[in-house]
Amino acid sequence: MSKTLSSLLALTLGLTIAFSASAQDAATPGTGVPAEAVAPDDLSMGATEQDPNAPGAMRVAGTFGSWEQRCITDDADKERCQLYQLLKDGEGNNVAEFSMFNLPAGQQASAGATIIVPLETLLTANLTMKVDTAQPRVYPYTWCSTIGCVARVGFTQAEIDALKKGSRAQLTIVPVVAPDEKVILDVSLSGFTAGYDAVVAANAE
Repeated sequence: MSKTLSSLLALTLGLTIAFSASAQDAATPGTGVPAEAVAPDDLSMGATEQDPNAPGAMRVAGTFGSWEQRCITDDADKERCQLYQLLKDGEGNNVAEFSMFNLPAGQQASAGATIIVPLETLLTANLTMKVDTAQPRVYPYTWCSTIGCVARVGFTQAEIDALKKGSRAQLTIVPVVAPDEKVILDVSLSGFTAGYDAVVAANAE
């Protein structure tokens, strides 16, 4: 994959927040901007740090190899957790996000995942995923928003067991700007078993 294409994919994902340099300069002494040029409404009066246990607040409950256990408290004061990994390309650019969570027993899918890829992804090419040398599975994209395009994926218990026993999984996406190229992203399975079991235990509480 070309360096230009890697950079484009990283930028379109929207994983980082851009700050206005002009606003920062206006509030910074020694920049040559007169104090009277700063409107009162532009001044921040500060705020208390968000309570990590407040509804909607996300906290990292643990780290397992390449994975994070991320938990959010809902309005009913119940904490829900998932396993998270930020996926990078070969040049270290942030490209995709992989979040996995267990589901109630008795369903075809034992676990679900939300996979977010860049907006500049060819949706008709679908998303493919494989574990080690197994046959790839193909998944459609569900929707796109400002943060990227989302695929909602279900896993059977057998597929979860394969992830636990595997050494590496791979996601493949196709960029709109280069429909003849494939971008292959490695999903490290280091720490997956311990992390997934921790998520299941936390969600059972």
